[in-house]
Amino acid sequence: MKKFDPTPQKVSAEYQAGVQFNQGIQLYDCVNVNENFFIGKQWEGVHSNGLPTPVFNFLKRVVLFSVANVSTDNLKLHAKPLPSNGKLTGQDAEILTDLLNDQFQSIFEFNKMGACIREFARNAAVDGDGCLYTYWDPDVETGQPSKGAIKTEVLMNTQVLFGNPNSRDVQSQPYIMIERRMLVPEAKKRAIANGVSEDDADSITADSKQSGDSRMDELGGNKVTVLLRLWRDDESGTIHGYECTQNQEIKPEWDLGIKLYPISWMSWDFVQDCYHGQAMITGLIPNQIFVNKLFAMSMISLMMLAYPKIIFDKTKVAKWSNRVGAAIAVNGSVENVAKIIDPATISPQISQFIDLAISYTQRFLGASDVALGDTRPDNTSAIIALQRAAATPMELTKQTLLQAIEDQGRIYMEFMGEYYGDRYVEIPVDQTALGGNRVMFTMPGSNGKVLAPFDFSSLKDYYFTVDLDVGASSYWSEIASMQTLDNLLMQGKISTVEYLKRLPAGQITDRETLIAVLQADQQRQMAMAMGGGAGGIPGDGGGPAPTGQENPPLRGGAGYGALQRVINQTGEVPQERGA
Repeated sequence: MKKFDPTPQKVSAEYQAGVQFNQGIQLYDCVNVNENFFIGKQWEGVHSNGLPTPVFNFLKRVVLFSVANVSTDNLKLHAKPLPSNGKLTGQDAEILTDLLNDQFQSIFEFNKMGACIREFARNAAVDGDGCLYTYWDPDVETGQPSKGAIKTEVLMNTQVLFGNPNSRDVQSQPYIMIERRMLVPEAKKRAIANGVSEDDADSITADSKQSGDSRMDELGGNKVTVLLRLWRDDESGTIHGYECTQNQEIKPEWDLGIKLYPISWMSWDFVQDCYHGQAMITGLIPNQIFVNKLFAMSMISLMMLAYPKIIFDKTKVAKWSNRVGAAIAVNGSVENVAKIIDPATISPQISQFIDLAISYTQRFLGASDVALGDTRPDNTSAIIALQRAAATPMELTKQTLLQAIEDQGRIYMEFMGEYYGDRYVEIPVDQTALGGNRVMFTMPGSNGKVLAPFDFSSLKDYYFTVDLDVGASSYWSEIASMQTLDNLLMQGKISTVEYLKRLPAGQITDRETLIAVLQADQQRQMAMAMGGGAGGIPGDGGGPAPTGQENPPLRGGAGYGALQRVINQTGEVPQERGA
């Protein structure tokens, strides 16, 4: 198969094909309408001519409830070694597992992944798809000789074009294209930094946005569409990249060094034979329009007919006056001069249908009154049971989100193995070196750990597979884990040190220091047992008795040895002076 040779013209043709597919499924119009309805701009394009345009945005509450239900900040990535293939011992595998878990936690904190995941899920609910894009930033200071960090950002689904739009599997795509709108001076500067001549960079000019609504884009200055094409090289199996505008190269082809596309993709609801999914809010817009129209017509009716009408006999009253206390002149008798006509009443079915439309919409999506907290807490147990039952329809969507984050963890491992290089990491004092010479203890760190250099490229050499667990490994699983550890400790199956090592993170402050103190105390007691006599070491708190003695002597605490010797010699307990 002939190797792909990227050019701006080839990439532009693929981009036009992707835009044409999205236009064919009306993606851009759908996303624009969904975003407007979500933020409350629900009368866009309607000429009201001064008539009321009320907005009762119950869709936003339902969407935010669903997003909050499936996303959580308490998501943790856990590395799990598979059975060793002989290159790693069990202790080396444990060291590497702890190291990867710490790196995952650092990456999550650096990228503020809690906020990214919420935006990721929100985009899927409103636009149909969520996308996380990961890249390497070589300019981030780390305080170590090796600079650079892994960065993750959220992209809209209109910015991402799949080479095979009929498949939603990211890693099977022939190529993936990412579209960005960049200021022209910034694009020129980027091109020159990547080796493009100034004359060629000057050919980069502003163009119009082709994907989606361009009104906001036109207000932000002169911009140009920058395309990043990612594909998997057939020879090396790694991902290659090429960046250009539609007529000028910005960055020539380069090898990213990773074997996975740095894209995590999630559709709220799957659509067959299409990589774009169905947004949660798309099918609810007619309900929102119905409620808004009923409210608008009710307001118009109240404004026109709510107040009573006065009918008077014009042959008797020349002109009617509504002034308070004003006298009205009448020709002849005052009987049957005027009459007040009561206004027409609005059918109560209108308010009933409004309530039904809102309540049924919320109920079918699992956002019932009980789940939203709009109920009296008379029976708390029943309310909790109903809330759990209401959250069941969201479980499939939640599992899809967790799977996307698990894929994101595998992408992080690819970047660590390719770009981290030699970095200092914290390793517990009692751990041995990984791979013999790869890890050498250099200087004591904090919390009972030492700083040691580690070559992250060894993640590739060891053929060490890590299974990434993503989940709300959170509250309930941590409680169950602690209960199991408590039972093992009380039954004497594990030691206090083993108990502390396996406690979920965050349960005990400064856990590593406490473990180091206990281990030092154990080592001191073992040393006493090896070389101590019957009396022990003066001032010591005691330790295990020397082995090989049938009836080892009892040893007291600090300051008790002298008293015991007096009792053994005289057989009497000394009395205190003055007693």
